[in-house]
Amino acid sequence: MHAYVGLMAGHHHHSEISGDGLVDAARAVLTNAGEQWTDMRADVFRALATAEKPASAYDVAEQLSALRGKRVAANSVYRILDLFVRTNLANRIESANAYLANVHPGCRHDCIFLICDKCGQAIHVDDDGLTGALRKAGQQAGFADVRPVVELRGLCNACAV
Repeated sequence: MHAYVGLMAGHHHHSEISGDGLVDAARAVLTNAGEQWTDMRADVFRALATAEKPASAYDVAEQLSALRGKRVAANSVYRILDLFVRTNLANRIESANAYLANVHPGCRHDCIFLICDKCGQAIHVDDDGLTGALRKAGQQAGFADVRPVVELRGLCNACAV
């Protein structure tokens, strides 16, 4: 599973949820948002939550097709992933067109991702000082509801050796 790291002075403190507890938390967030927790949505969330690296809609559709024994369309998965991003159950890695399960659903904050160019691993970092400055710059430029998403690419420790 992807890692979550809090760095620097302004970071959040989270207890990372996993397994059935993460699925239960995601279900609660989605139903509290007035949405239904269907079997398909549960399967998509589990696929994201157990992925070793960010997963594309096609990756998830392929996994679910094998699990269900029938073809699952990537378009159906995209709609669910879009819902998950809107309700803060997943984060989208823009540069890879891939998704990660939010391991602390219900907590809305800015995203900084460190992405390995070799293995595709993504690490999520919180730094309110950095993202707060970005949010402020957006607001000063006249934008409302600014939500910074920062992606840094490089090599993880394992791939750098």
